[in-house]
Amino acid sequence: MSTPLTTTPYDALPPPLVAELEAAGLDPRATYAAVVAALVEDVPDGDVTSLATIPVDARGTADFGAREAGTVAGLVLAELAFRAVLGDDVEVTGRVPDGTAVTAGDAVMSVAGPTRGLLTAERVALNYACHLSGVATATAAWVAALEGTDARVLDTRKTLPGLRALQKYAVRCGGGVNHRFSLSDVAMVKDNHVVAAGGVVPAFEAVRATYPDLHVVVEVTDLQQLRDLLVAGCTWVLLDNMDAATMTAAVALNEELTQGRATLEASGGLTIERAREVAATGVDYISVGALTHSVKVFDLGLDLRG
Repeated sequence: MSTPLTTTPYDALPPPLVAELEAAGLDPRATYAAVVAALVEDVPDGDVTSLATIPVDARGTADFGAREAGTVAGLVLAELAFRAVLGDDVEVTGRVPDGTAVTAGDAVMSVAGPTRGLLTAERVALNYACHLSGVATATAAWVAALEGTDARVLDTRKTLPGLRALQKYAVRCGGGVNHRFSLSDVAMVKDNHVVAAGGVVPAFEAVRATYPDLHVVVEVTDLQQLRDLLVAGCTWVLLDNMDAATMTAAVALNEELTQGRATLEASGGLTIERAREVAATGVDYISVGALTHSVKVFDLGLDLRG
């Protein structure tokens, strides 16, 4: 029995929900399109189990609950999943704001409507909310580890294909800072660029000459490269895989040559256990690819009320 999924048109979404996505820095149309694509992937020809076991006129209420402590994100996408399947025939209540710290047992959202539709949207809603809450929770842990220092945690471009905007949104929900979004909005000179250009300063100057209005970040591996770049006028330097003593010396060199005006970012194999040690060197930012590339999902569940 073929029962193709019919989704709600974007223009039928509640205006406050669209405004919430815009306020969160997300493209509402692109975000909704991603949710719809996920539903189509999950329901190519009908939710066969729900169609077989649930009466067509059955209605129910289900609760999202946190099964561990952490920071939630992506609940707005979970609501979008239910809206996509059920349109106006779903009531969403008690949705806590993305970025809220929760404990095990906390209810974070409830949905009421046709039972078949609730269960059809369940997995897509949970996939988004569990993954993005995992990103937000990992980020919040770094923020807590850095509390009382001047350093802040940055994300990277090590994101899952197609999910960059959402993962970076979750980083913001956790209190972190977004680095560049693409290869176009910020120039970042890395080791292969340095080799191709013949050195850190030639690479930096080539980018500055070609894109004079673009922000430029340059990766260095030793203090001589840093000195050369600071003299050349580079204002953001990434300290790659340096130990704490070398980073401390790098901060001192920045103070000596620029009165500390250049931004220094620590990167490369950093763990949360070393967070305060690295922050104590005086760097401005710590970039952490693990926030997005290998995060543990957050345990959220959806349960129908009996």
